[in-house]
Amino acid sequence: MTSLDPVLEVLDKDGVRLTVEDAVATVTLTNPAKRNAQSPALWRALTEAGRSLPGSVRVVVLRGEGKSFSAGLDRQAFTPEGFDGEPSFLDLARGSDAGLDAVITEYQEAFTWWRRNDIVSIAAVQGHAIGAGFQLALACDLRVVAQDVQFAMRETSLGLVPDLTGTHPLVAAVGYARALEICATGRFVHADEAERIGLANVVVPADELDATVRDLAGALLAAPRDAVIETKALLRGAQERTYEEQRTAERASQARRLRDLAGLAD
Repeated sequence: MTSLDPVLEVLDKDGVRLTVEDAVATVTLTNPAKRNAQSPALWRALTEAGRSLPGSVRVVVLRGEGKSFSAGLDRQAFTPEGFDGEPSFLDLARGSDAGLDAVITEYQEAFTWWRRNDIVSIAAVQGHAIGAGFQLALACDLRVVAQDVQFAMRETSLGLVPDLTGTHPLVAAVGYARALEICATGRFVHADEAERIGLANVVVPADELDATVRDLAGALLAAPRDAVIETKALLRGAQERTYEEQRTAERASQARRLRDLAGLAD
């Protein structure tokens, strides 16, 4: 990736912009006036962004314009009128269990594709990352955060639970007890603690955030793509495997890599 690579705008709708520069895609939340508050339309745009990635993309950067990454769900969702053209959350609550499950499943799709094995995703997080914003940052493989970051899972204060796929990566990052305490209290987790407990890979001054993410993306691109894909799949599966099962998976993965390398050498 160099400065001479053309930047292609693939998508720009409903508070989401997707651009691609060579092997790096950037997904930007583009409503800083509302601190990038989230809505069903934004979630559908995020899902579309994932489906629109060119096959050449290896790294996806997620960022938010303005002072905050994302302040969470737009509270308009809880008003009787909801969003224009959308059922309000109150209307959804009055529907069937199957209907509500289907809607939440659709919303979750915006948060699932970031961990695909064929890409590595990096969240560049500054300012507020609250509720749905926290869960969106957690959806990514890696998190580079500014010193002013404020993570919080505030769903319990609304009488709700985190349901946008954030609970699994949160527990994986910080453990059950810490995850429970963070979610049940809704307290803020600031930059130093986030790095110490594993929520953040690195903490940098706000004015160094973009440059640090670019450097990390470049480092990720330095390794052969197939080796990174295989390694990511191996690491992701480690949580569900026993030690012996992981040893077996390592051998199988290495066998595939060696065969591929031998095929290239012939």
